[in-house]
This record gives sequence, structure tokens and C-alpha cells, in this order.
Amino acid sequence: MRREKVIEERLRSHRLSAPAQNVTDAARHMLAVQAQEFWGGRLALAARTKGDPTMREVDAAFDRGEIVRSWTMRGTIHAIPAADLGWVLGLTGERQIRQGAAVHRREGIDDEVVVRAERIARAALRGRDQLTRKELFAAFDAGGVPTAGQRSYHVLTRLSMNPVIVQGPVVPRDGAPTREQYFVLVDEWIPDAAAPADPLAEFFVRFIASHGPAGARDFAWWSGLPLGVARAAESAAAASDRLIVTDDGPEQTYVAAGPRPRRSPNAHEVVALPPFEEYYISYADRTVSCSPEFLAAVGPGVNGMVRPVILARGAIIGVWTHSLAVGRHEDDPLPELFAPDAATHAEVVDALARYRRFVTA
Repeated sequence: MRREKVIEERLRSHRLSAPAQNVTDAARHMLAVQAQEFWGGRLALAARTKGDPTMREVDAAFDRGEIVRSWTMRGTIHAIPAADLGWVLGLTGERQIRQGAAVHRREGIDDEVVVRAERIARAALRGRDQLTRKELFAAFDAGGVPTAGQRSYHVLTRLSMNPVIVQGPVVPRDGAPTREQYFVLVDEWIPDAAAPADPLAEFFVRFIASHGPAGARDFAWWSGLPLGVARAAESAAAASDRLIVTDDGPEQTYVAAGPRPRRSPNAHEVVALPPFEEYYISYADRTVSCSPEFLAAVGPGVNGMVRPVILARGAIIGVWTHSLAVGRHEDDPLPELFAPDAATHAEVVDALARYRRFVTA
């Protein structure tokens, strides 16, 4: 499949040219969007939704319990529909815990500590109570699970991957965009979760539906699962007739079978997208969306960061910066264009203005 066609189909799969009806539908379609930068995960969902929803509107979906945030894959935080958290972690959680075993030993986090921390968390949060990160750490300290240094983070991730706790409702913040969530108990906040009949095949199909054309190597990178497991997922999904082959070479690529999202004539052709943007980060080969000479400028850099990008008609043409600090969040975002002729000045200004409305409205 030629590059132009791949871009066209990926824009549609990502709901960037075919926006979802609402934020929850966008989240359900994407399954998981990278969100260690909480504002970035919410912008990713807003960019895939009709009507340019504000951060407040995205927050409302978290407050209603429709979307949650947790360490779902690759040891990285993602925003995910609440109903899908359990079965996804059933595929990825144990591997993530094994990968963190050396750090846990160094921090003195053994099975006894994890059991004690779970007991404390359940006692503190029982009855659909909710605590900020600081309040939960105070409960751990008071209950005999010290949280000094990095230990607090690793106790938190372990309980999230088990999964015992999850980040749910948004903590209010005066005078600036929200940036934190309350922790809640998974079995109280998500009481009606159900696993698909074949979770591994479902995982692959949902990835292809939201990221295709893509293949097993892309899925292995995105999910954090070994390539052999990714190929098993590919085989199971292909046998279900839920995929269409788009490239039958040595590495097959697919889109989802059935009706494709309908492209909207009103979809924005130039958009400001967040750090760790799924349209860029989710592939073994990122040169479809970004020219090779610009990859280093986007990232991942030496610190692992991937910068917010400006996308014009499916191609990354620059990056941008902005602060969410109190007062500074109302400043204009600053673009840094790699290919200034790929979009008009007005298009870039409008894209960044939409982001500014997203965080200030």
C-alpha cells in the first residue's frame, strides 16, 4: 500500500479524519491512549471527538466512571475505558510486574509488602471513597508501608497492575487546568467489567481498528507483548474474519473488517496533538507520519520524552510547547515548524488556538 493511502487509512482509524460522536466513544474506539501526561491523554481523546470538546468535558467522562487511567502496558500510563481495564491487564499486568521485579527487590517491595499495601488501600478506600495520591501515600506510611523516595511510585504501580486501585475522578484545581485524579478501588469503581471470549484476539483487533493499517510488529511494540505472543494474537484475530489484509508481504498489515469510520468533511486537516501521540508513537516504523530527518526532534529523546506535534494532512510538520502552570496556561502555545510550507500560517494558528480553548474554556 502506498504511503498516501496508509496515511489516509490511519487518519480514519485514529478518528482524526472521522471523529467520534463523544469522548467516551473515542476512548472505546482507541482502547488505550498513552497518558502519563494527563493533559496529553485528554487532548488525544478530544482531538478524536466531534465538536472540539474542552478539558472539562473530557474530565466529566472520568468523573462518570466511563474512562480511567492506569499502567496498562509497557509500564506506561494509558487512558482506557473502565470496562476494558481488567481484561487488558489480564494480558499485560503479569509481564509488567515481572519486568519491574529487580526494581522492587531494590526498593524492598516483596509479596508481604504488597499484601500489606493492598490491605491499607482497601481499608482507606472502601465504600467508594477516593483519595489523592498524597493522601494515599499518607495512609501507606501510617499503616507501616514507607513511601520515601521512589518506593511510593512502585507500590502504587504494583497495586494498579494487580489491579486493586485505579485513577478515576478528576481532582479540582483552582485557577488552572486540572492535573490529578483520585485513586479508587477497581472492584467498586468498575463493578460490571466483563472479558471478551478471546482476549488476545480482541486485543489485536481493537489495536488494528484504531491504528491500522498495522501489523504484528506494531502491535508487539504498542502492547509491550513479545513478538511471538503478538503473532499468536494476529493468527487468532485473522481466523475470526475481523481483519482485512492491506499488505500481503512478509509482514502483513491489516485494517478492521466491517464498516470503517466515516470521514467527516468538517474534520480539521491541521491539528495540535499531545506528547506521546498515538498516531506517531504506536508503530515500529514511524517514518510514515514523520520524515526521518525530524524523528530525533520529535523523540523519544534521551529522557524518553516525545514532544507534542503539529500534524498537517497526516504528516508531522513541527512540534509545539505550552505551560499548564497557574496563569501561564492562558499564554499562546509556541510552534516550532520543520516544514513551514506544509500548512498555512492561519492553519497552524487555528490549530494551536483550538488547543488553547481546550485548556482554558
